[in-house]
Amino acid sequence: MHVLKKMNGALSTSTGTSRFSFVKERAIKTLFFCTASLAVVVVTFILLFLLRDGYPVFTDVGIIPFLFGDTWAPTAVEPLYGIFPLIVGTLLVTIGAIVFAVPLSIGCAIYVSELASPRVKNVLKPAIELLAGIPSVVYGFFGLIVLTDFIRVSFNIPTGETWLAASILLGIMALPTIISVSEDAISAVPREFKEGSLAIGATRWQTISKVIVPAAISGIAAAIILGIGRAIGETMAVMMVAGNAAVIPDPIWNVLSPIRTLTATLGIEMGEVSVGGEHYSALFGIAVVLLIITLIINLSAVAILRHLKEGQVGRSDRKSFIPASLQEPFKRIVMIILIAGLVLFLFTAAPWYLAVAIVLGAGAWYFGRDRLSGKQIEMISFGFIIAAAVTVVAILVIILGYIIVNGFPALSWDFLTQPPRDLGRAGGIFPAIVGTLYLVAGAILIALPLGVGAAIYLVEYTREGRITRLIRTGVDLLNGTPSIVFGLFGFAFIVLFLSVGVSLLAGQITLALMILPTVIRTTEESLKTIPQTFREGSLALGATRWQTISKVVLPPAVPGIVTGAILCIGRAAGETAPIMFTAVVFSSRFLPTSEFQPVMALPYHLFILATNVPGAATNQYGTALVLLALVVGMYGIAIIIRTHFQKKSLG
Repeated sequence: MHVLKKMNGALSTSTGTSRFSFVKERAIKTLFFCTASLAVVVVTFILLFLLRDGYPVFTDVGIIPFLFGDTWAPTAVEPLYGIFPLIVGTLLVTIGAIVFAVPLSIGCAIYVSELASPRVKNVLKPAIELLAGIPSVVYGFFGLIVLTDFIRVSFNIPTGETWLAASILLGIMALPTIISVSEDAISAVPREFKEGSLAIGATRWQTISKVIVPAAISGIAAAIILGIGRAIGETMAVMMVAGNAAVIPDPIWNVLSPIRTLTATLGIEMGEVSVGGEHYSALFGIAVVLLIITLIINLSAVAILRHLKEGQVGRSDRKSFIPASLQEPFKRIVMIILIAGLVLFLFTAAPWYLAVAIVLGAGAWYFGRDRLSGKQIEMISFGFIIAAAVTVVAILVIILGYIIVNGFPALSWDFLTQPPRDLGRAGGIFPAIVGTLYLVAGAILIALPLGVGAAIYLVEYTREGRITRLIRTGVDLLNGTPSIVFGLFGFAFIVLFLSVGVSLLAGQITLALMILPTVIRTTEESLKTIPQTFREGSLALGATRWQTISKVVLPPAVPGIVTGAILCIGRAAGETAPIMFTAVVFSSRFLPTSEFQPVMALPYHLFILATNVPGAATNQYGTALVLLALVVGMYGIAIIIRTHFQKKSLG
């Protein structure tokens, strides 16, 4: 009897422990599900608040007059709210950027994946990633000081702030995105395709142009679409170099005309309107249009890339996203667009003799290529590909070199430790440095646990299904949302609706929402690298799912998670648009003593110095260099950590 009582007691204890463990597992899973669902909730809230504040303009002005009206004059005696010139300006700048970026990007991607030695590749890929890490306001500063002046002198025009300047700058900013995705697509082509082509006597160039690139055409198309999304969503760089005249160029191909985009309009005018007025509503209407355009573009790219990933399960019979019957017409259309854009650019922006020489040279190549041997064609083609890669590296060197050479003399102990004086012309940037660090620290403290929790749920607790697809779509939409839209949402929801006010806290939350999808994606990729056998072995030994995740899966995934966090820190530190209306002031002698006070920040300080404070050249360069060192340093640390653990895993 005594033995039976002990056994019953042990059984009761075991049952109680089992019940507690079950409840604990359910609670943890529910918590992670909530964090994963946050992306969908945030996207929904962004849409709702933009529509709430933008709806009056669609009813008062009308959808058709608002979208297709030819005059944007919100401060006129009789205000006019036609955004058609802004839509046209956005599209023209984007087209110019793609015409500039696509040839360089695809050439560089081919070089990295097919021609570069391992040593060169190990240098070139981090260089491309560093190009992606340069803050947009630094690009804008470089464009405003160097590029616009070069265009003004070269074409003998009153100002270099033109469509051409904006397109070149956006093209440079789109390079890393298009190169990285295209290189991944080219590298994903099965090796047997290449080996089979070479085995039947094709040259390396014939193999690349006739086999590898056509097989990767869907991924390259997705890269171009993502590049378009990057260009359309950019605010600060365009606002600083495009001239910001709400006019349609006359003639339409005049690349030397000033121009204004949707994002630039939001950045310029949002800080000057009265809340709740018609002008305020019109700006939110612009944000709705911009968000819809970028969502369509990014969803298209995501759909193509998802199709490619699904097709990699059976590589031997993988089909292209573009049907075989349409691949050749698709390539011809792309080539016609690129050639037409190049010709228009040459004859409107280049000296006539240079334009004629290039067109004649291209014609001679096209009609005379049949007389060249395969080896000669290969040498010429490889020369263009290498030139594209060299150009990309040269762009990085020129931008970094210019900022470093001109900014280094401004650096001093006083500059780094003193507050600004005389509107930033004198003194230092200490409050801006500290304010930037405060914003970044708060953003990462909010985003990191939420993002890691969401990734754990998506990888460890669920299989692919309707709910998972919905969450991933929310993450993709959040990732493709322009930064200026995050700024407007933060202003409407956090600053006004929640009555937080323009403050450090509002900026931290806004930045956290912006970097959340990056944390989720990088953590997901890190978790997926852990072999499934680790999980199965742990579960077979009697561990619970959470014990398996916390003790077996997460520890080896920490380096990847840390790398993603550092990349997010770099991105958050360099952003201007999300904090313009939520967190920052231009000048402050004192550090904030509360989360509910505004702060200075390096990106915004540089923007105001470059665009509104004459005679501050020395401090402009110094601020740009400090910001660049902070952001690029973060990206460099992330690259070093990733490379270290990649070598460790291979060894």
